[in-house]
Amino acid sequence: MSFTVSALAHLDDNDIARIKELIQSATVQDDLAPLSEHVLIHLNHGGDEHDEHIVARSTDGIVIGYLHLDQTDEVAGPVVELVVHPRHRRMGVGRALVHAATERAGDDRLRLWAHGELAMAYALASNLGFKKTRELWQMRRSLFSAMPKYDVPTGITIRSFVPGQDEEAWLALNAEVFAEHPEQGQLSRNDLDVRMSEGWFDPSGFLLACKGDKLVGFHWTKIHGGRRGGGHDHPEIGEIYVLGVAPSERGTGLSKALSLKGLEYLRDEGLGAAMLYVDADNDSAKHLYESIGFMHWDTDVMFTRA
Repeated sequence: MSFTVSALAHLDDNDIARIKELIQSATVQDDLAPLSEHVLIHLNHGGDEHDEHIVARSTDGIVIGYLHLDQTDEVAGPVVELVVHPRHRRMGVGRALVHAATERAGDDRLRLWAHGELAMAYALASNLGFKKTRELWQMRRSLFSAMPKYDVPTGITIRSFVPGQDEEAWLALNAEVFAEHPEQGQLSRNDLDVRMSEGWFDPSGFLLACKGDKLVGFHWTKIHGGRRGGGHDHPEIGEIYVLGVAPSERGTGLSKALSLKGLEYLRDEGLGAAMLYVDADNDSAKHLYESIGFMHWDTDVMFTRA
């Protein structure tokens, strides 16, 4: 089939609507979202000035493929995520999108994210000379089953986030906790404000652990899907969105207490299940989550050029 590929610095409202329809079609077909929350937020809020959008259209102008090119990480290099309409797969659309992104970026360090271990994603990556270099586990657990007992460490109080008061302290601790993390540790005030403007944001589920006046830990829960939306068209599910503990409090049991306190909140909100994402090589975090009932559910994969 014939199609055209074009790179755009900005998307108009019509482009965004057509891309969202494409994402929905792929989600229904694959039973998983083809793009990350990061990309969906950029689609909804205008993105970053370094973003580029590469769109594949059929001869009659229908959007059949979309690639998001993020060039903000000058250290690790550009990263892309893409989606092709189920009816137009295996026709060269994905290959054309990645080739266009490679030309636009002009950087051999181009990285490719694939959500879920779909055979077609592995085939595309292999054909383009990419190899798997990072795995991100999705883990899940039922909220109907019993939860382990826990104790909040002595001297620690847990309360909800207060908008207009806690932003800067949280950003500072988040940067300290995730100093080595390729995405989370770089979160800016604007990134936080954007997430707080999303329909799923609820400060009552953003739990902060304090020792006196000092913030020493947090568990930001998320409820998405169903009536809360969040860019996900599926039944509501809770999430351990971000969990962090100050280095000075590691080994005290605070991580476990915050995790379970957040799961109790999600259960009390009527959720039947919870999920989280964790790097497959983060053994300490996986051990924590397994100890409170989570199991491996699915895997997102990053590919880089061999």
